[in-house]
Formats: sequence, structure tokens, C-alpha cells
Amino acid sequence: MGGDLDIKLIVDGKRLDGRSFDEFRKPLKLEVGVLREADGSAYIEWGMNKIIVGVFGPREAIPKHLADPDKARIRCTYTMSTFASLEEHGRMGPNRRAIEIGKVVREALENVVMVEKFPSTIIDVHMIVLQAEGGTRVASLTAAAAALINAGIPMREPIVGVAAGKAGGEVLLDIGKAEDNYGQADVPMAFTKSGDIVLLQMDGKLTREELAKAIDMVEKGSKKLFKLQEKAFEKEYAEPIGRKLSLLEEESKVDIHSL
Repeated sequence: MGGDLDIKLIVDGKRLDGRSFDEFRKPLKLEVGVLREADGSAYIEWGMNKIIVGVFGPREAIPKHLADPDKARIRCTYTMSTFASLEEHGRMGPNRRAIEIGKVVREALENVVMVEKFPSTIIDVHMIVLQAEGGTRVASLTAAAAALINAGIPMREPIVGVAAGKAGGEVLLDIGKAEDNYGQADVPMAFTKSGDIVLLQMDGKLTREELAKAIDMVEKGSKKLFKLQEKAFEKEYAEPIGRKLSLLEEESKVDIHSL
């Protein structure tokens, strides 16, 4: 976070892009089942962010030393394409930021994926950012959760990611690139549908009251993303996401090694 410096981020009670303090960027679009060769996949557009996720597995862990006899291992890779943004242009391979985002997404997903149903297997989640405009970690997490369900992997409940922050002296929902670069704080979070927090990071400085306001703002905003997930699955399967999760849990009782 760079502080506001001399850049005015709030003008006449509105953000630079015309949004109110609790408004998402547009467009906000999610599709599932977009990759033919993946076991599950999702594509999300969130403002100018464009991210695609492919899920492969659960499959036998090879080499064998990677296997956990009690559960599946989730591996998450986050990749920024070389044409996604000017800052990342020309960079190849994982960097420190990409490794960190893969790690926090994995840790968030491990709270909801029923990994105990697939012992000695690997679930690979590949997130590729095609275009970036800030907030790619929470957008990637939201798409990854949808791709896992699309892959037929049972989850205790859906999960979405949203970021709040502070810019121009105000607490804001879904901060954009300029607000991230020149504001005072960025707070990526992830909520389950029942309201549990499974990811909370903070870069910058907030008072206790401001942090509480940010959490409340994200929790309310997450409801819109859960509806977005539901709409994507109703379009793909013609059934509610809750029904899909229940069916996956029943199907997961079959021994994967017998398939």
C-alpha cells in the first residue's frame, strides 16, 4: 500500500470509477465447465480481471511419497500470464507472490473440501490470470471453489473470496488497482456460506473499528458472490448448488480406487 500520496481517490462521495463504497466492479460473471480436458473448470470476469481455473483429480498420488493415507492433498498453482498486466509483462515461472497466493488459496480450500474422502490422492488446482486489475487472489479463490464443485469434489459448503480496503480515508468493498496501489489498506478475505472466515490477510493499517466495518462489508458482499455461483451451476446443471453438493457427498462414498 502506498498511501494516498497526492492522488485523490474519493470525489464527491464516489470512487474514481463512479462506484459507491459498497459496490462491486462490473462486469461480474462466472461460468463453470469451460475446459474440455479438465475434471472441473471455471472462468471468472470481475471488473477487468479475467481468470480461468482447471481442476485435475482426485487422482493417485505419484510419486508415492506425496501420498497422505488419511486424506487427499490439494496443490494450488497461481500463474499470472505474461500479457496479464504491465507489471507482470515478460516474467516467466512462479515468483514469491504467486507461491504465496497458491498457498493461501490452498489453505482456505482445505477448510471446506472433504479431503478425508479421497486418501492417498492429489487434487491439482491451476489458476491462470489472463488479465489483471487488482484483487486476483480473491477472484481466483472464488473461481477455484466453483471449479472443484464442477469436478465432482464434495465440499462441506461453498466458499467465496472478497477484498475490502481503505482508500481516500474510507473503507471500501472490492478495491480496484488504483485503490490498492495508493490506498491505506488491502484486506483480502474468504467466507463460507454459513459465515465462517477461512482467509483474512491485511496489508496496511486499519483501526479496530475500520477492520470490523471491512469484515461486515465483505460478509454482506459475499452473498452476491454466492448467488453468482448458484446462477452458474443452475445454468450448467439445471439444479441448485446446494443440491449439487449433496449429490457429490453421496457419490464420494464410492471408493475412488475402484473407479
